[in-house]
Amino acid sequence: MSKGYHKLIDEAIQSFWITKAEQGNVLAGNQLDKFLTLLTKVATDAGVPKECIFLKNNQVPGYYRATKDWDFLIVSNKGNLVCAIELKSQVGSYGNNLNNRTEESLGSAEDFWTAFREKSFPSRQSPWLGYVMVVGEDEGSTHPVSVSEPHFPVRSEFKGASYLDRYKILCQRLVLEHKYNAVALIATKDKNHYHDLSDDISLDSFLNSLRGQLLGLADEFK
Repeated sequence: MSKGYHKLIDEAIQSFWITKAEQGNVLAGNQLDKFLTLLTKVATDAGVPKECIFLKNNQVPGYYRATKDWDFLIVSNKGNLVCAIELKSQVGSYGNNLNNRTEESLGSAEDFWTAFREKSFPSRQSPWLGYVMVVGEDEGSTHPVSVSEPHFPVRSEFKGASYLDRYKILCQRLVLEHKYNAVALIATKDKNHYHDLSDDISLDSFLNSLRGQLLGLADEFK
């Protein structure tokens, strides 16, 4: 399905690198803006009115915290939360930041689903929760990483794994354990090169899942 959005995906990756070069490592607020353009196009193509799509002021009530600001939100004409998506990226400093991303993604999902269970926000049915991760593909992310085992052995799949491998494990398990409805992991080494790490966490699968959810809720936007 993503073939129809190939140009927008290319533009999103190019914008990511160009904006990163302009901003350096100080700000990351605009680096993934073109991905929001892509998501907006997918949603409107599926029949979602533009007034139901929110790219700012996206606070949703939480359970462990007052609110969480999601990057992309769809709220139907009837006032029901339909979709929430988080966008993240990482280039360099993979060690500490992978741990941070792991904790953030798990914490946000746990907070969201508990708030949903406790009826903190209206939704006709279970909302669609998504997570997009863009990771640099370079020497720092592709070489095997040692593990520390002072007391207990680390799970075998982490031994000899690179940081990209670890991101792949994380993203696959976020879906496997039903933390997110879909996750996309994109590896990129420059503005002209990017690829998926696995079919089950590909951008294509992600967009197909989102589109299917929105088409199934067509009556919600009438």
